[in-house]
Amino acid sequence: MPLDKKEMLNAIREMKEKSKKRNFTQSVELIINLRDIDMKSREGRIREQIELPHQPPNKPNKICVVASGELALKARRAKADLVIERDELEGLAGKKKELRKLGNEYNFFLVEAPLMPLVGKILGPVLGPRGKMPVPVPPTADIASLIEKYRRMVMVRMRNQPVIQCRVGTEDMKEEELAENIQAVVNVLEGKLKRGMKNIDSAYVKTSMGEPVKISL
Repeated sequence: MPLDKKEMLNAIREMKEKSKKRNFTQSVELIINLRDIDMKSREGRIREQIELPHQPPNKPNKICVVASGELALKARRAKADLVIERDELEGLAGKKKELRKLGNEYNFFLVEAPLMPLVGKILGPVLGPRGKMPVPVPPTADIASLIEKYRRMVMVRMRNQPVIQCRVGTEDMKEEELAENIQAVVNVLEGKLKRGMKNIDSAYVKTSMGEPVKISL
């Protein structure tokens, strides 16, 4: 069931009006409080990658590709933010500071399938706690399309509390685009919750440094 578009647009406008001007482009975050959730059940462990309809123009996700040979070459041509080949990956083993920087800087890690065990061993301890598990891709994958897809992807994850918080865009995006991104997240959540929209207690939208504004459900 879609949220009321008018109410979403009203909340987004209010959020923008209340948000103080900063010297950087703020992210727009969606906060959803859930109710009647059994945190020990499957719905209490929601972890979904959701492709948003609209990509932030100035703050797309940063994509790291771990690949070799032809796939690495194609990833560079497709303007992946970083391409790591096997020997470079092996050279990172044990370098905790560099690994932490990698884990913090890049949003998604696309990994050529044969390299997954090595990535799990070297990068796993850094990516796991950040909820950034590597995505295996076959050596013959259309890596350019995957990079574009993951630039619009958002990770939705519930951590110990019945609350979902994720980025749905940036403050410079059109209100309609932000509303459609919010609806995309809600659609996926609704399908994962036992009672659908009835499990959603409240929803808010906010800029990085701004106050939350409630979306009337």
